[in-house]
Amino acid sequence: MSLAKPWRDLDRSTVGGAPDRYALYELGDADGDTVGFGTGVLRDELKEALAYGDAAKVRWELADSPDHAERLLADHVEE
Repeated sequence: MSLAKPWRDLDRSTVGGAPDRYALYELGDADGDTVGFGTGVLRDELKEALAYGDAAKVRWELADSPDHAERLLADHVEE
């Protein structure tokens, strides 16, 4: 299930403004269709996603720890 957050363009300004915290993130294509989910330190993960160019949009939910991010992912995969 998709995150209930607005999409942001996956570009340098979004990556630069992303919190340096753990998060669950969702990547989307130019049409806003989900292409994948991930967890990790958000800014680092978005830098990698931007470098690979597999997504055009992103949205996220911040987490308190790596375990919390993984639980958020599991909750979204189960729904």
